[in-house]
Amino acid sequence: MNAMTRRIVIGTAAVSIAVTMAACGKAGDDKGSSSSSTGSGSGSANKSIGLLLPENATTRYEKFDKPLIEAKIKELCADCNVQYANAAGDPAKQAQQVSSMIAKGVKVLILDAQDSTGIKSSVQAAVDKGIKVVAYDRLAEGPISAYVSYDNEKIGELQGQALLDAMGPKATPSANVVMINGDPADPNAAMFKAGAHKVLDGKVKIAYEQSGLWKDTVAAQKMSAAITQLGKANIAGVYSANDGMAGGIATALKGQGINPPLTGQDAELAGLQRILAGTQTSTIYKPYKPEADATAEIAVDLVNGTDFKSVADTTAKQNGGAEIPAKLLPAFSVTKTNIASTVVKDGLYTKDQICTADFAAACAAAGIN
Repeated sequence: MNAMTRRIVIGTAAVSIAVTMAACGKAGDDKGSSSSSTGSGSGSANKSIGLLLPENATTRYEKFDKPLIEAKIKELCADCNVQYANAAGDPAKQAQQVSSMIAKGVKVLILDAQDSTGIKSSVQAAVDKGIKVVAYDRLAEGPISAYVSYDNEKIGELQGQALLDAMGPKATPSANVVMINGDPADPNAAMFKAGAHKVLDGKVKIAYEQSGLWKDTVAAQKMSAAITQLGKANIAGVYSANDGMAGGIATALKGQGINPPLTGQDAELAGLQRILAGTQTSTIYKPYKPEADATAEIAVDLVNGTDFKSVADTTAKQNGGAEIPAKLLPAFSVTKTNIASTVVKDGLYTKDQICTADFAAACAAAGIN
């Protein structure tokens, strides 16, 4: 960079900072526990990025996704600001939040849809106002610019294989397996389900299958109904699409005095502790930082009008058939044998967080020290 260019850049940055500071004193922002902003201020509309997450029952969104995305955006774009809201599991609330982001004049909207089909008209409304929409974690319908997630059908395959492995010789075509799937409004749930069936069908008997809506209480109710229908002595394994539901399922199983192999997903702290205690056999570890970083990179590229195709290096197909530029990341099956070499090694949780007094002996046995 020559001296003249440096002077121009420095001068431009100074003007930007001054304008932003002035805007901070004038620009209003929606108040309330469901929204927040970070960055230089909400006055720089052309540098404003909206972040909408779907729910807070699953711990990952508030604990990992939000702070990781915000931090990466700040690293890449010092004068960008992030407007945040969480739908708390309410699709209508999320539609209102999209309208709010449009009113605030965000340039880019990162959207993790609570209802990927129902949000389509909101996505269209945002795009009609010139806003670029990045689908995060779940592939929303509508004219989105990019999509960042994991290979979700592969995740289902990993879950199915982990269940077969845990069942061992009991995995026979007549062995009864209970499947508690995720929320049908979440397209990822359908992909997890498809991947799991791909592995399980023909190797075991899917004797009972229902949606748990990503809720531990609903999953527990469904598990109790399955036990009533099949008999507690006739359940050889349980597929749970995530760790939150697995917690409710494990409680229902314990209440009946049975402990068949049980899957999960998201590598939640409670799920990892259940694996150590022996009441859950596996989970899926999806490193959140690579997903958050890729999303932030694409969002900043869109804000700056630069090409993001080096990040979105593949495509994903929406229900309507549209091919969307995508970044699909790998995930990993976690059992008691590799907790130390995956989630602990990567710093998702520390030894002290996992190995509380109740789990100290189990941690030692698993090599977490």
